[in-house]
Amino acid sequence: MAEGAMSLTDSIDSKSEKPMSLIWGCELSSERDSYTFQVPEEWQCEQQLALRTICLGEKARDEFHVVEIVPPEDGKPRAPVPLATLKPSVLPMATLVGVELTPPVTFHLRAGSGPVYISGQHISLMPDLSWEEEEEEEEDEEEELAEESPEKPPKGQAARKGNAAKKRRLEKEDEQKNAAPEEPLPGKGRGAGRGKKAAAKK
Repeated sequence: MAEGAMSLTDSIDSKSEKPMSLIWGCELSSERDSYTFQVPEEWQCEQQLALRTICLGEKARDEFHVVEIVPPEDGKPRAPVPLATLKPSVLPMATLVGVELTPPVTFHLRAGSGPVYISGQHISLMPDLSWEEEEEEEEDEEEELAEESPEKPPKGQAARKGNAAKKRRLEKEDEQKNAAPEEPLPGKGRGAGRGKKAAAKK
C-alpha cells in the first residue's frame, strides 16, 4: 500500500474559505487489502475526497478485482458499497466522476489480488484569513478619511440654503422698486417737445 500527496492548486478566491487541493492516491493488493483515508482530528476545516480514477497495475492477474467502500462503524448496520469491478482483459481502468466522499473513508479489495490504484483529490476548505486582514485595513482607511475631511452638508441641505438666499435677494429688489417714486415717463412723438418749448418762450 502506498499513499501519495502533492500540492496541485491553491485557487478560487472566496471571502470566507479558500480551497486547497492535494493529489491523493492509494494502492490495494493481496498484501494490504484495505486502506482508510482520514484526516487529523485537529484539522477543524471541512475535508473532502473527490475520486478520479481506479485502475489495475501491470502485474494484475486476469481475474475480477472488486473494490468496495466500507461504511463507517457508527452503530448502524450497513452493507459495503461496490466501487468498481475491473479485469485486465475487459476493463483495466475506470473513471470516477462525481464521487465525492467525506472522511473517514475505507476502501477494501473484496476480490482479486491487485494491485489496484485509486486516485483523486483531497480538498481542504481552509479559512481565508488574508481576506479578513484586508477587510480590517479597508475599515481603518475609511475611518481615517472620515476624520480628515470636514463634514459637508448633504446636497439637499445645500440646495435649500441656496434657494433661501435667492428668495431673500428677490424680496430686497422688490422693496427697492417700491420705495423709489415713479417718475413720469417722457412724452413720445413730435408734439411732445413743442409744448415744452412754447412754455419756455413765454
